[in-house]
Amino acid sequence: MAAKPPKGDPVQDAPRVSEPQHAAAGLPAVGHTLRAAQAQMGVRRTALTLLRVNQKDGFDCPGCAWPEPEHRHAAEFCENGAKAVAEEATLRRVTPAFFAAHSVADLAGRSGYWLGQQGRLTHPVYLPEGGDHYEPVSWERAFGIVAEEIAALRSPDESVFYTSGRTSNEAAFLYQLFARELGTNNLPDCSNMCHESSGSALSETIGVGKGSVLLEDLYQADLIIVAGQNPGTNHPRMLSALEKAKASGARIISVNPLPEAGLERFKNPQTAKGLAVGAALTDLFLQIRLGGDQALFRLLNKLIIETEGGVDEAFVREHTHGYEEFEAAARTADWDKTLAATGLTREEIDRALEMVLASERTIVCWAMGLTQHKHSVPTIREVVNFLLLRGDIGRPGAGVCPVRGHSNVQGDRTMGIFERPAPAFLDALEKEFGFAPPREHGYDVVRAIRALRDGAAKVFFAMGGNFVSASPDTEVTEAAMRRARLTVHVSTKLNRSHAVTGARALILPTLGRTERDVQAAGEQFVTVEDSMGMVHASRGRLKPASAHLLSEPAIVCRLARRVLGEDSVVPWEEFEKDYGAIRDRVSRVVPGFEDFNERVGRPGGFALPHAPRDERRFPTATGKANFTAAPVEYPELPEGRLLLQTVRSHDQYNTTIYGLDDRYRGIRNGRRVVLVNPEDARRLGVADGSYVDLVSEWRDGVERRAPGFRVVHYPTARGCAAAYYPETNVLVPLDATADTSNTPASKSLVVRLESRPEHRPEDRIADRPEDLGDDHPEERPAARLEQSATD
Repeated sequence: MAAKPPKGDPVQDAPRVSEPQHAAAGLPAVGHTLRAAQAQMGVRRTALTLLRVNQKDGFDCPGCAWPEPEHRHAAEFCENGAKAVAEEATLRRVTPAFFAAHSVADLAGRSGYWLGQQGRLTHPVYLPEGGDHYEPVSWERAFGIVAEEIAALRSPDESVFYTSGRTSNEAAFLYQLFARELGTNNLPDCSNMCHESSGSALSETIGVGKGSVLLEDLYQADLIIVAGQNPGTNHPRMLSALEKAKASGARIISVNPLPEAGLERFKNPQTAKGLAVGAALTDLFLQIRLGGDQALFRLLNKLIIETEGGVDEAFVREHTHGYEEFEAAARTADWDKTLAATGLTREEIDRALEMVLASERTIVCWAMGLTQHKHSVPTIREVVNFLLLRGDIGRPGAGVCPVRGHSNVQGDRTMGIFERPAPAFLDALEKEFGFAPPREHGYDVVRAIRALRDGAAKVFFAMGGNFVSASPDTEVTEAAMRRARLTVHVSTKLNRSHAVTGARALILPTLGRTERDVQAAGEQFVTVEDSMGMVHASRGRLKPASAHLLSEPAIVCRLARRVLGEDSVVPWEEFEKDYGAIRDRVSRVVPGFEDFNERVGRPGGFALPHAPRDERRFPTATGKANFTAAPVEYPELPEGRLLLQTVRSHDQYNTTIYGLDDRYRGIRNGRRVVLVNPEDARRLGVADGSYVDLVSEWRDGVERRAPGFRVVHYPTARGCAAAYYPETNVLVPLDATADTSNTPASKSLVVRLESRPEHRPEDRIADRPEDLGDDHPEERPAARLEQSATD
């Protein structure tokens, strides 16, 4: 039987703290998975739903973008994937009665956890100007409201169309088509905040802004370097691939400021041995200082060059450009500066070099730990330099592997969700549809926030996601959103963004991945692209959560018809009826999607072409893979300060908070914690269990404060600290971004800890104990801390 949602907000700043764990998954993960799923779906629905996740005839997990193997287990999902599915397939409902009982001000005072636990949205709702409650609205009237506000704009460029990574290929293609026929390239997406740095670096150096490996390459690798990534929480199914690689003889180097249980040992719940003892994964742990990765790879590159036979000279000569300039820069790498930048020892780097030189096939995997710094793009370019030196791009078992975070974030970009579209894509769009799309670049996420803040944008439309909580500089972002004339969110569940509105606001409820999608031409399916460029179908099977839901493609088609009117040259009605018609058009616009409908009908789908991987051909400006020679950078740490990285807990996925535990790190029943190295804590005079405010320091002199965090002594790299986002997004300045990519620099924030001795969360008592749901008996409702951070 499913449990009721919590009625009161739990205390989030009084956690129980124990020692961190040294293994991931196993029986505890199975137990947590089943409890979380059954609380949302009940026993029978849990079994029926989870057995369809990531199956060839089932639906794609709405969580991460890790690919599926050819031969799949009956349970082809991880703990956090199951939580994502459970929250979408939940039996809980948010009806118009809920909005009548809760004002927008009330919702704004709730945590993100509480909002998400209320269940699925069932009806479109509207917040009129001057109103304090959302109220039911018909779909026709909702689209009319959007059309009114867009018609009142002086230019289409005063509108912003944001996309979350959950959006299907079909919906994404229609969405960008609508925006461009309207006349704008203002198409920011969640990639702007995560792997934009990867795309920028890879496009310049190898000519394709995606990873160059397939899942099978991991099994053939001699060495896998996992840098700035925590797969045990963020991509748990990756652990199975690493386990298989280890069994085939691969060695693994982990490069991370934090020790992570999933990279220490993986207890595979699919096997008896896995449940009993598991498999040790990491052979060498390099506990690097935040932002020191470029310096590390630059020194390794110098040492490879200085080693006789270290460089694949034939590959470099035939396939690369710019080697001489790079070599000169690499030879200047300095041991002392590198040790200071990385916090590593000479012995550790020497050991890493031995493993690199012994490998004939090396893969480097990375995630946000490399992409969210000021110097992220040159860091990733240096990773490419490292692989080019050894000829490790374009052969089996080797290559670049940026691990995407959200299910179809890579597919959305492939479908044209990009504020800076390639001229060739726009040319193909114009040829296919007969209208001239705009050529001027649009807003990315940071520039969209600035435009809203400055009054240059007035309509904000979000296809999924939780923009307010995901974005940096929370106070600035929220103030910007409140300046809009209209904010619109296409959503399955409540989140913080629904409570931070423009003068008018709409919430448009949509089908989820798990649900059956029936249109005029019959039952439909959608497609997604995983992190390694595999495209496959996703077919929901559950009855929709409400008869009042529309699919994302249907929402875009009806919106386009209402906004663009009869002058539109796009057959929107045809696209809504039959998604195959959308795929036919994609096949003529997007390279690699030829015969889309036929190929995606095959079990498992198909791989998109990748010239560096498939042909050792590099479609760059030089026609070769480019070495680069950027100056080495790393963040400076003033006296008495720490470098803070924002991280996820194990009970969250992006901004969705499933629970209040981070059990691998030993944190339970709380999220407002800051992990600090014990030596740093003693130097700063902050005891374990004490409370502090986190205050970031940046060149603009603005004080950005996240109050009331419990200090947890933790084995972080010296000089480095960690705390969960989105609570700490308030500390990230809007203008503190990566060079070139403009990605928020959330992984190297200079902060000071200000003691808060008066902060005693245990003194707070419940206002109404009876408000708590049955599934959270130990929680106490509490007034939220006065804070600018979002939860």
